[in-house]
Amino acid sequence: MNAIEQLIASVAAPFNEARAMPKAVYTSPEFVAAEEERIFRKEWFCAGRASSLPQPGDYTTLELAGQPIMVIRDHDDTLRAQSNVCLHRMSILLKGSGNTKGIVCPYHGWSYKLDGSLRAAAAMKLNERFCKENYALPQIRCEIWLGWIMISLNQDAALPQKEFADVEALIADYGMENYVESFQEHHVWNTNWKVLAENFMESYHLPVCHAGTIGGLSKLDEMICPPGLPAFNYHTILKDDRLKIALAHPSNTRMQGDRRRTTFLLAIYPSLLITLTPGYFWYLSLHPQGPGQVRIIFGGGMSPDYAHDADAQNHFRQLKTLLDEVNVEDRGCTENVYRGLCSELAKPGHLSHLERPNYDFANYLANQLQS
Repeated sequence: MNAIEQLIASVAAPFNEARAMPKAVYTSPEFVAAEEERIFRKEWFCAGRASSLPQPGDYTTLELAGQPIMVIRDHDDTLRAQSNVCLHRMSILLKGSGNTKGIVCPYHGWSYKLDGSLRAAAAMKLNERFCKENYALPQIRCEIWLGWIMISLNQDAALPQKEFADVEALIADYGMENYVESFQEHHVWNTNWKVLAENFMESYHLPVCHAGTIGGLSKLDEMICPPGLPAFNYHTILKDDRLKIALAHPSNTRMQGDRRRTTFLLAIYPSLLITLTPGYFWYLSLHPQGPGQVRIIFGGGMSPDYAHDADAQNHFRQLKTLLDEVNVEDRGCTENVYRGLCSELAKPGHLSHLERPNYDFANYLANQLQS
């Protein structure tokens, strides 16, 4: 059986008998190609938070299913996603993130307006077929959903507001659309993207992998892992008052009871992973780079309730230091997993009840890839 057939056979087992996904799901180049074509070219992909690009000319760049893309704020305050490839000799236009008054190709100097239309091209008057008005960077679907920049190469994809309506209903009292990003970083780790996604989806590993940081705060008997929904899975953890910015601010009257200290770990398919507390959030947006590497957008920030609280800002800086340490631990664990599952003797074991989200993720993948 090929890797997709192995996955389909694996998820046929009920959850109380389920095993981890077959190792070929992580190591097969053919599986990566199928993911790119049937998942990352079809689904919504997160390019970060809209609040990170507040001014005209603010931009960020990324690659989605082989397509270089820029997300840029236009002069009319519209966030647009468009091809990041020059229409002349096909050079990449922008790199990284920043602010620009216009888009200028670093190869021959063709320049574009922020809306993607061609502004000028030197030494083209002798080409009788050239018409500046016929040149404009291809536009890519871009929607803002609860503050997230969501892009898709699929013109027929349902709007995120419809696709992720169950997410909105689940966390409506958090007001996630108002959370403001204060940092964003880009990384590449030597593991498969699904290994990192699954690592986020379960907190079973916290007491061991994170023994040096947050492991001692993790109570396995308080983790709730309900069955997932078609577009996402989640689990929850109750936080105590040792990190006050994880709790609802005293001025927050929207949230009641245990909701005021509940952390949601949301895995929105295919690869937007959000830790959401009443006071702060952090997230990962993942994209495969072959079987053995993953490109990561890592960001975070706070709810507006804490925005003008000087103590909260200091606590968040301390939290960011802790998150960096946790990432070091997660990188070590997930890279170890990838090295291990490449072994000839590797064999997937049975799942814990705390790994219910992993089982749901495997079913999502099988459903997307079996058609």
